[in-house]
Amino acid sequence: MPTNGLHQVLKIQFGLVNDTDRYLTAESFGFQVNASAPSLKRKQMWVLEPDPGQGTAVLFRSSHLGRYLSAEEDGRVACEAERPSRDCRFLVLPQPDGRWVLQSEPHGRFFGGTEDQLSCFATAISPEELWTVHLAIHPQAHLLSVSRRRYVHLCPQEDEMAADGDMPWGVDALLTLIFQSRQYCLRSCDSRYLRSDGRLVREPEAHACYTLELKAGKLAFKDCDGRYLAPTGPAGTLKAGRNTRPGKDELFDLEESHPQVVLVAANHRYVSVRQGINVSANQDEELDHETFLMQIDQETKKCTFYSSTGGYWTLVTHGGIQATATQVSANTMFEVEWRGRRVALKASNGRYVCMKKNGQLAATSDFVGEDEEFVLKLINRPILVLRGLDGFVCHRRGSNQLDTNRSVYDVFHLSFSDGAYQIRGRGGGFWYTGSHGSVSSDGERAEDFLFEFRERGRLAIRARSGKYLRGGASGLLRADADAPAGVALWEY
Repeated sequence: MPTNGLHQVLKIQFGLVNDTDRYLTAESFGFQVNASAPSLKRKQMWVLEPDPGQGTAVLFRSSHLGRYLSAEEDGRVACEAERPSRDCRFLVLPQPDGRWVLQSEPHGRFFGGTEDQLSCFATAISPEELWTVHLAIHPQAHLLSVSRRRYVHLCPQEDEMAADGDMPWGVDALLTLIFQSRQYCLRSCDSRYLRSDGRLVREPEAHACYTLELKAGKLAFKDCDGRYLAPTGPAGTLKAGRNTRPGKDELFDLEESHPQVVLVAANHRYVSVRQGINVSANQDEELDHETFLMQIDQETKKCTFYSSTGGYWTLVTHGGIQATATQVSANTMFEVEWRGRRVALKASNGRYVCMKKNGQLAATSDFVGEDEEFVLKLINRPILVLRGLDGFVCHRRGSNQLDTNRSVYDVFHLSFSDGAYQIRGRGGGFWYTGSHGSVSSDGERAEDFLFEFRERGRLAIRARSGKYLRGGASGLLRADADAPAGVALWEY
């Protein structure tokens, strides 16, 4: 199967949290480092790189500065090196509780401290030299078993998670990583948590919390008994095995979760490839053949639709649309026009996709009418986590308003009706907009919001006023942006 960007392993960005719950920060001024920040933002994000010398040492590069953490012989630390030198090499020493100790490889001293008193001069490990890893990526993704090359998904009938999927297809393949009390939980699409014995439970109890470990860019999940999650048995059931050290069976990749959508035409039937290669609106139910993976090109903002049968939609002779392309090309790219509760698709021939009388789709229209409009429904985000330029969306303490600059996130629930989405938060209250663009989260009645998938991995949310939801200097979510760009775009 061609990849064509379908399966992108996420670059693991993370923050390092010290014993006083402060994040390692790389400052632009003087390239100094400190541990003063209470939350994870751009200055607190780091990337782990292998040592170019192929040794066991690693490099810590600031995502914000693009420079490397270094420790001199006298213990002074900085984040100034544009290219890695000998002083930039560290050994990561995982501790029994999952925290890291960073040891300068050339000098043998340990890195730690508090506030702006950081150094790499300790000869013994104390609490000040212990660091917790906090992933900085969007927490909703697909999990791929490295050894089996199969995707983890929820198996509702067996009441378990299993690594047995060839493709991360449908809502069951979506996992949400929940970070709490310095550990991670794996939350399924139906809002249950995976216990280390393979059971799914409603609350994140002790046996459903894992310490995260990184090994050569892969993830391992260690339970409270020191054992690691791994696929087991012929079915690939995910649970903790016997191993107390992570091998290939215990390693996983996180992959980006692209939107998967269904489309409904003017005849109220689902667009499908169930009856062959022609893309047609002729089905009454939404299953795999009616689900399409939607990818947006970062440069052109046009999108492709990939079917469960293994082909992209493509423009063919006389304007027909077939799901037969194995490579992305100009003919597989479609421009999306967002028309309120409906969308229109323009093909590479400059014409709009319409539904013919027999239900088949063809790009033969010069104008948009009823037959050229479709309902587009996102199906693989029943629960939603939003991240803007300044951080995650989260309930404001003691208020019905929403913050947009938090390092922790709340999970919101989505429902769908006639081209619009309703968003529910903590306690089941609905999002709604008030006067002057305020957004609250304790509504008794649902308000409709329109989702527009504008960029790869980012959407705009339009309120009933026609304005877009945005973050900003106040740190509060507001519905007063005129255009779907910048602070009005959200990772989802």
